[in-house]
Amino acid sequence: MRVKICGISRRDDAELAVELGAWAIGLIFHEPSPRKVDLQTAAAIGAEFKRRAEVVGVFVNRDLSEVAEIADACSLTMLQLHGDEGPVYCDEIRRRTGLKIMKAARVRDAASLQALSAFRKVDYHLVDAHHPDLYGGTGETFDWELLRGRRATVPLVLSGGLTPDNVSDAVRAIHPFAVDSASGTEASSGVKDLAKVTAFFRAAEQAAVAA
Repeated sequence: MRVKICGISRRDDAELAVELGAWAIGLIFHEPSPRKVDLQTAAAIGAEFKRRAEVVGVFVNRDLSEVAEIADACSLTMLQLHGDEGPVYCDEIRRRTGLKIMKAARVRDAASLQALSAFRKVDYHLVDAHHPDLYGGTGETFDWELLRGRRATVPLVLSGGLTPDNVSDAVRAIHPFAVDSASGTEASSGVKDLAKVTAFFRAAEQAAVAA
């Protein structure tokens, strides 16, 4: 089972995730987020780990030129677009950067999930819990049953309130391409907890083997 550990803001936490076998690490470039990484740290993490894992930059409704500039400066290998960006935006930022694109949706009902079907050219779909004021990192889950009606063939990354205690249930229920954790593996905002991260990997892997 592929694991993405998001909200990385320290080099040691990136090393922890990669050593445990992370498929991807997420660096958040959204100013209101308590997990926002500073550019100097992000550049150092990207340069060190880009050949060992996907280094994913998480953006929310940012100017195309700003995203492209940060992607280059921080050696990003993938862009996660977590705001209201449309298919045209996704196509253009891929053209400018040459990077893989993950489009996120905050799921609250079947219609919000269906909206992702318009993003047929992206590399991954990420589904997260809906919150009226927050773009991710809520620590809340959503009704996974909604995903059973999904018809898209784009690989699915499941996020939203995943923890060591519930990730195995998520894997068995949904069989996603990957699972993603931010707040569920933290000691505090932007600081990972060694025991929680380790337990998250173990639970995800065991559930995948059992499935």
